[in-house]
Amino acid sequence: MKLLVTGATGKLGAKVVEALLETVPAANVAVSVRNPEKAERFRARGVDVRQGDFERSETLDAAFAGIDRILIISADGDNETRIRQHTNAVEAAARAGVKFIAYTSLANARDSALFLAPPHQAAEKAILATGIPYAILRNNWYLENELGSIRAAKAGAPWLTAAGSGRTGWAARQDYAEAAAAVLTGEGHENAVYELSGPLLTQDELASAVGAALGKNVPVTHVDDAAYEAAMLDAGVPDFVVPILVEIQRGIREGSLEIANSDFEKVLGRPVTPIDQALRQLAAELNG
Repeated sequence: MKLLVTGATGKLGAKVVEALLETVPAANVAVSVRNPEKAERFRARGVDVRQGDFERSETLDAAFAGIDRILIISADGDNETRIRQHTNAVEAAARAGVKFIAYTSLANARDSALFLAPPHQAAEKAILATGIPYAILRNNWYLENELGSIRAAKAGAPWLTAAGSGRTGWAARQDYAEAAAAVLTGEGHENAVYELSGPLLTQDELASAVGAALGKNVPVTHVDDAAYEAAMLDAGVPDFVVPILVEIQRGIREGSLEIANSDFEKVLGRPVTPIDQALRQLAAELNG
């Protein structure tokens, strides 16, 4: 059985491939990447490295040929670009005759009002339209997304947020990667939709956990959207990124990531990594 992971040189994709290689012979693993030269470390271990560009369907036809089970990792970019690219990837998988599609989606994607939701909604719809057995992995939020705030807190800055009392299901990227690998290789995941989330925490609760991991008090400063935007600009965050961060804070404040149930343990066969343990690991990496 041949497995393929798209976006395998990305932060999530690389971890998925590493997780697969712990249980699957390298000869059974393929990756589709836009720049194959960035995947040489996998090729050196026997992984089948293929060139595939979500903007060029003909490359995807070649990259997905002979693949039995595929993990399509959601792309980066603006919503219009992502909708086009996700649709291209799903349609290419169908043309290639893959027997199972797994896709990394967003928490509560079908009903989400978060501005990031439309590309995931389009991808999920396209996957269902193929009639191919599937698993939708609705990832809540990567703990690593908060590394900028964690670094700032380590340097003595307060935890700045416009998310109010909104709660988020943070989990380590490694857990999301292992869940994806488990679904891609396991049985009984056909036509499943998994909500993958860590325990729901407010920004204050996360900041407290960050402080415990850093061994220091981390005060929290709650601001409105305008003040948050100004602070991000003052901190040197690129202009085009700031509106995205503001929208994420607003979405959290409005409950877009407050999904009470989680299927992590069902998929992983173990509990999700406790937030304090995951934060200690991140803190150690920052110290390293």
